Amino acid sequence: MDWQHYLTDYNEGLGLVYERFVLNDFLLALRARHGIETVLEAPLYGMAGVSGINSVALAQAGCQVTLADDSRLRLDGVQRIWQELALPVRLVQVLDWGRLPFADNSFDLAWEWAGLWYLPNAQALLHELARVSRRVVFVAMPNRWQVGYFMRKYLIDQRFFQEIGAREAWVDMAMIRGILHAAGVQIVDQGVLDVPPWPDTVMPASEVLQRLGIRSAKLQDQFQGEGWTWSTMAYYLGQQPELREQVMRYAWLDHASLPWQIKAVWAHHRYLVGVKG
Repeated sequence: MDWQHYLTDYNEGLGLVYERFVLNDFLLALRARHGIETVLEAPLYGMAGVSGINSVALAQAGCQVTLADDSRLRLDGVQRIWQELALPVRLVQVLDWGRLPFADNSFDLAWEWAGLWYLPNAQALLHELARVSRRVVFVAMPNRWQVGYFMRKYLIDQRFFQEIGAREAWVDMAMIRGILHAAGVQIVDQGVLDVPPWPDTVMPASEVLQRLGIRSAKLQDQFQGEGWTWSTMAYYLGQQPELREQVMRYAWLDHASLPWQIKAVWAHHRYLVGVKG
């Protein structure tokens, strides 16, 4: 299923809903720590599932949110989604990720989540995030050392890695750190996020079973149908207020008081937070 499917089907799967709630907590803590009021997310895609809702928690907290994308079709879909949420947002189409259409120091926070390897020139975007931020830059990418990454790369999603080719290098956080440092960003925090007790396969469990050649009807039934519907949008719209509590019971590894380097064995994402010098 591609991103267009999820512009109208909000059933993302347990893993994605968990990822969003963990990210929400992190973003809100970042807002409180740095006094963030204006936000740019560029690009707005990167996470699977419903496009354009990574910054919803910040908007709900009162931040002015700007989302950037290079697809008019996706922007139109995201605009409809935010209208459904009854939240204000500014949507901007970007023609060149190396030239964001914003003035220097325009946003308190400029950030991206797992989107660099989709871009033709991610280095240029990192420089632009540093330029347009007046305070904080936050960058996260998939963690290449966790089990699900290897499953995806070598067993169940080889085509994706063939498509991105050399751009897979953008999971190297040391390289990203060096680029941000050269752009005048001082790294003040690094670590891992999204550490649930299952591997990161970036696709619904039922599809993973199919790609692994597991034909058990009993297993398939456990991970699809009405009894297996997980929707962050349903939570945001007040249709499933209990959803966060149901999902965050799996967050014991995320919340564990362990060095992030130990969690990195299983964590789905690595991140860097930097401040403008």
